[in-house]
Amino acid sequence: MPEDQPIILLIEDEPQIRRFLHTSLTEHGYRLTEAETGKAGLAQAAMQPPDLIILDLGLPDMDGLEVTRQVRDWSSTPIIVLSARGQEKDKVAALDLGADDYLTKPFSVGELLARIRVALRHAARPDDQSPLFTVADLKVDRVARRVFVGQREVRLTPIEYRLLTTLVKHAGKVLTHSYLLREVWGPPSENETHYLRVFMANLRHKIEENPSRPRYLLTEQGVGYRLASE
Repeated sequence: MPEDQPIILLIEDEPQIRRFLHTSLTEHGYRLTEAETGKAGLAQAAMQPPDLIILDLGLPDMDGLEVTRQVRDWSSTPIIVLSARGQEKDKVAALDLGADDYLTKPFSVGELLARIRVALRHAARPDDQSPLFTVADLKVDRVARRVFVGQREVRLTPIEYRLLTTLVKHAGKVLTHSYLLREVWGPPSENETHYLRVFMANLRHKIEENPSRPRYLLTEQGVGYRLASE
């Protein structure tokens, strides 16, 4: 396989998932290295820094949250967390510790590949804060502070605009409720999730063609929100 193909480090103790992901990812042009424990994964990440890490939270020797914390002490490598169904608290904790995304088991190959593409693109341009953000018909001009859907200009309140541009800054990534509340309203409002629900509903009514089936402002149930980037 060409040496310029992205290296993905898979930290996962279930053999069947490792086999499944090895086949799926190598078929799509990725180079895969594997570790069965958190300690082995941390050692591999240090010796041969990958382009992306896929991390299971339920490891035999240490919590995947602790792996995330330790990786973030010295690396900004994108981390996609694998989570068992019903572990929303762990998903939120992983994202707040610096993970970039998560997938709930079982998951589809297509969804995983899409998440990998987004994470790798985001990592490739960490300093790219172009003043003009565009996805489909949505355009956000952060210099002029103007928002358009197609040819229609959308008038936003200051808080709605700050909420939207926070999502734009991290387009494609899951942002937790607590992160958005800290960034938009400040640390004292970190637990005031009703603020977020109200303003997100207002924003969707102004931006989305069908607010009940959003195209841009996506809900990650029980965790937070994501701005579509493709």
